[in-house]
Amino acid sequence: MFRGRYTQEARHDLLRLFDFLLDRVQTIGDFDAAQAAVDSSTSAVDRNLARSPFIHRKVGDNPFLREPIVPFGNSGYVALHEIEDAATITILAVRLQREDDYQ
Repeated sequence: MFRGRYTQEARHDLLRLFDFLLDRVQTIGDFDAAQAAVDSSTSAVDRNLARSPFIHRKVGDNPFLREPIVPFGNSGYVALHEIEDAATITILAVRLQREDDYQ
């Protein structure tokens, strides 16, 4: 099993995503959904990346740089990660596909 860790930038991304979702909150259910979205992205890292980080699509020419898509609701998240060694995955960035500048 791999151990996942987040860079400071990735932690900032999670807070930014939560703020992005909070800006669209109109009901208490929307607030719960925003929290669930952030929780879902972190639990997906713990669950999926820890077991098989190499199955996700490669980013560029670096075979150790990958980005899984984590489905959530009508959209999903992309969690850019680097496989550091035989035991460690570093989450570099987390993006919501609904963000204006998602590519």
